Amino acid sequence: MRLTDFVKKDQNLTNFIAKTSQVKNSLITGANAGAFSLLLKQIVTEKKVSLLVIEENENKAQNIFNELSGIMDDGQVQYFPVDSTLATQTALASPDELSSRIQTLNFLLGQKSGVVITTPQGLQYKLSAVKDFAAFKREFVQDKEYDLGEMNKWLLAAGYHREALVARPGEFAIRGDILDIYPLDQENPVRIEFFGDEVDTIKEFDLSTQRSQREIKRLVVGPAQDRVFSADAISQAAAEIKAAMSESKADQKAVKDHFTQVLDELNDGGLPSNYAFLIDFLIKKPSSLVDYLAKDGLLFLDDLPLIKQAVETVDQQNQGFIDDELKIGALLPGQKLRSDYTKVMTRDRHHRIYFSLFQRSMGRIRFGQMLDWTTREPEQFFSQMPLIRTELESYYKSGQTVVLQADNDKRAKQMAQTMRDFDLDIPVVHEDELSEKKAQIIVGGFASGFTLPSVNLVYLTERELFNKRPQHKRRIKTLENAQRLRNYTELKPGDYVVHVNHGIGRFEGIKTLENNGVKRDYITITYQHGDQLFVPADQLRLVQKYVASEGKTPHINKLGGSEWAKTKRKVQSKVEDIADDLINLYAARESEKGFAFSPDDELQRKFDDAFPYVETPDQLRSIKEIKADMEKPKPMDRLLVGDVGFGKTEVALRAAFKAIQDNKQVAFLVPTTILAQQHYETIQDRFKDFPVNTAMLSRFQTPAESKKIIAGLEDGKIDLVVGTHRILSKDVHFKDLGLLIIDEEQRFGVKHKEKLKQMKANIDVLTLTATPIPRTLHMSMVGVRDLSVMETPPQNRYPIQTYVMEQTPSVIRDACLREMQRGGQVFYLHNRIGDIDEVVARLEKLLPNARIASAHGRMSQNQLEDILYRFLNREFDVLVTTTIIETGIDMPNVNTMIIEDADHYGLSQLYQLRGRIGRSARLAYAYFLYKQNKVLTEVREKRLDAIRDFTELGSGFKIAMRDLAIRGAGNMLGSQQHGFIDSVGYDLYSQMLSDAIKERKGKKKVKKSNAEIDLGFEAYIPASYIADQEEKIEFYKKIKSVNSQDELDKIEDELIDRFGDYPAAVENLLAIAGLKIDADLAQVLSVIKNKKDKIRVEFDLAASRELEGPNIFRALEHVSLKARINLTPEKKLVVLLELPDKMNNRQLFNELTTFLQAASDIIQR
Repeated sequence: MRLTDFVKKDQNLTNFIAKTSQVKNSLITGANAGAFSLLLKQIVTEKKVSLLVIEENENKAQNIFNELSGIMDDGQVQYFPVDSTLATQTALASPDELSSRIQTLNFLLGQKSGVVITTPQGLQYKLSAVKDFAAFKREFVQDKEYDLGEMNKWLLAAGYHREALVARPGEFAIRGDILDIYPLDQENPVRIEFFGDEVDTIKEFDLSTQRSQREIKRLVVGPAQDRVFSADAISQAAAEIKAAMSESKADQKAVKDHFTQVLDELNDGGLPSNYAFLIDFLIKKPSSLVDYLAKDGLLFLDDLPLIKQAVETVDQQNQGFIDDELKIGALLPGQKLRSDYTKVMTRDRHHRIYFSLFQRSMGRIRFGQMLDWTTREPEQFFSQMPLIRTELESYYKSGQTVVLQADNDKRAKQMAQTMRDFDLDIPVVHEDELSEKKAQIIVGGFASGFTLPSVNLVYLTERELFNKRPQHKRRIKTLENAQRLRNYTELKPGDYVVHVNHGIGRFEGIKTLENNGVKRDYITITYQHGDQLFVPADQLRLVQKYVASEGKTPHINKLGGSEWAKTKRKVQSKVEDIADDLINLYAARESEKGFAFSPDDELQRKFDDAFPYVETPDQLRSIKEIKADMEKPKPMDRLLVGDVGFGKTEVALRAAFKAIQDNKQVAFLVPTTILAQQHYETIQDRFKDFPVNTAMLSRFQTPAESKKIIAGLEDGKIDLVVGTHRILSKDVHFKDLGLLIIDEEQRFGVKHKEKLKQMKANIDVLTLTATPIPRTLHMSMVGVRDLSVMETPPQNRYPIQTYVMEQTPSVIRDACLREMQRGGQVFYLHNRIGDIDEVVARLEKLLPNARIASAHGRMSQNQLEDILYRFLNREFDVLVTTTIIETGIDMPNVNTMIIEDADHYGLSQLYQLRGRIGRSARLAYAYFLYKQNKVLTEVREKRLDAIRDFTELGSGFKIAMRDLAIRGAGNMLGSQQHGFIDSVGYDLYSQMLSDAIKERKGKKKVKKSNAEIDLGFEAYIPASYIADQEEKIEFYKKIKSVNSQDELDKIEDELIDRFGDYPAAVENLLAIAGLKIDADLAQVLSVIKNKKDKIRVEFDLAASRELEGPNIFRALEHVSLKARINLTPEKKLVVLLELPDKMNNRQLFNELTTFLQAASDIIQR
């Protein structure tokens, strides 16, 4: 039996549910927390209709959504989120909410059975007429014909944006016969390939690689907006706005400032990006969500009095906002933006179920039926097994059916084992194999348990049994991966570039020029005095984008001058010094003998299994890499990069346990006392069932306690100590330290770092960090440190809803109230200490009921920690603070962050700050505000854009990469580096460094030449094949950097996949690239076709010596062309190959490849 079958036996409830379709209003009372979601599921299971549930506010709606998602099928539960406040609804927000709304509308149109959850504001949200929205979709099926030109028009009308490359939901791209599109309700973007006008294939593709994946038979593309507008509606709206502008009481100039651009866009038939503001003009007769609900659908109102009160409060807030906006001319007279809640409800004809926990007056509603459904909340056991045992036995005696719910399969097995240890034999069964009057364990998703006396059922979750926080299992559709990290080395016209031989100039673009009747692509670079350099696109590897510290405009060189050579020499000598330092450091570590830990044993496996959650794939991979390093005899030095809360601590503790198993001590170093305290609590919890002695060392210990701990470390009684830099003090000595774990190394001062260097000498070191600082990132890239990256978020984390908007008091007030209503706390970021008290006073005026405190860097460390400690214990609602809160303190109850002047921060800083919230299974909100009427500089705008794009979790690593681009690389080993990096640009600098390091590591470099190949063919990428310049450059770069035929084949596949079949010019380009791989290995200087149909191949000196005598004939053995061999005066070997009259290109390439491969085999021996 299933759980629903048990509930069905409750005749009263079953009759009540059946009768809901006969009577207009039904009232049900009594279902407590756990049973409430069961009731909703039961209604849907029995009635097989759509149920529209209305909750008083977003927080309640989200909680119910989470709970139902845990117990109902995928896709059966939808959420229609609408911000209660108008201010944020019109801001630029991350696309997740829009995507949820579109999915909900499509779900309702499909008339499937399931639950849709929303708030009263969801019903007030103005929507297009149902038939208009439903008609606005296109279906693509194989072999059907479509007109691509018309398609382009339709997609623009449906709210999609045309881009050269699809990178996020709501974009499309047309390249030749290929249409790429990313609908908002699809997990992945889709590539449709046409043959003429006919659809040839439809495939999903991967954003990061842009390569197509699995094929799908048909695709329905709906609009990229939740409302659709006809061309008539748009032009009509323009006329009405114009009329309304003249009626506005506000200053006419202000009105014009706000609406002129909007009018221009409407008159061109387009939609402005903030069209939500104009909805009153665009939709004359708005529909609402209830109009989308099928005729037999039911409305479910959870606690009517509360809903009414919420509507009143929110409407009042919003009226205040509208009045403010009318005064400054940002809204026009008569604008309401939302429908009237009462009118929507009066017009609606659906049958309704009203719910309340206990009976109370519902005003003048006549109920056709009422039921008090008795359910009880079960008691809490707090892991007391003897108590659980006696209770279960008494349930059994009284003939109850008992269901114990585990969070996942792993936990179910562990629970069954725990029960066996206490002589209870309880089987683990599948959810549809429940038996009556027995106890059983199942895997399920209820957030809390319940007792149903009417059917003798007791349902207990881990929450009641072991007091565990529930883990929500759900597919969050984040628009994850929606950011292919647009490569920061992409070139755009106007960017500064560095040419290895000519220095820094400005990139003007890519041009196709004809020379002797042969076309080629050239990159144009402008130097001083407007001199231009044309670089053939196949020499692209000599040109790199100039990346340096933020805001630095480089010095443009003179073409043909000597200054660039000088600059390069200076940097070269500097780089060599650094390389020496790095290599000494590296060599010292490589040659040092560390301790080789023993492989995992049974106890280690037990410890690993005791972790109550399911590990993410990244966690497992990182653990494996770290353990492998520890088992080697050389000391480990690994950097573990993972976003805040992605489970780095667990990985570190497993490594610690491994070290302790071999009788070594572990030191866990953290930057702050509170963090030490939090880690210590986690550590105690994780090690409680294992023979490990742990201690904490920080200012929270009395001198006597410290003394005892220090003694324990010295005689080896203490296995693991966690603490602040107190661990680095002179009086702390370890008996046998084996592993050092450092959290957020960049937070320690220079003195501490020196001390660390001495400590690190020959022990294993694991460094944890949430944003890799570009410098360390690069060290690990250059191969001096090993890197493990964790990008998968744990299961129950939401992305953070991010808004970028102007700073207005109403926004701040509403944001704080929204958080305080759900019992949460707010971080308010203000980065000037001078007037932080004024800010507190201003907020106290705005929010008279809030408890507000402030924290900043001028307080003593102790004062600061005390405030944070009190904030952690919920003594304040709002904490006004400077960026001091950056480091990893875990505050799961703080889920709103407001940042003033967000455009003043660096990217990784904004990201780290934002990472402080969203640590629990609640949706978190981040508001990035900037001063009103302020024009953002391009860099600042880029920054705020980037952070809005990266709403998905796991992007800390990408942010660092992006920041590296925006603000340059920082120094690798010391502050004196900046100037040098700036003088040659970041990429060239790291290339020089990397070369110098390789040379010193004595890696045998494969000797290669850089052959010039000119066979007189057209070999370039025509604009008709790839129109977008950035894409074109990207491919030239890819083709130039290939090292093997395999890599080249991959590029061919990618070209065909993304741009269709390539023309002859591209085929030649690829063939020449393949030839160049062999020519470089054979140390050929040039392969040139001369006037008399001869091909002249010249080798460099070293190769000429190798090939002297019989070797050259061995190389020519399988070549069918006539060959003449001679030496130049400089003793370089030249081979002339004669071409017969009729020889096509492919044969020629084959002959040359055969010759060059044979030659390179001889030379590279």
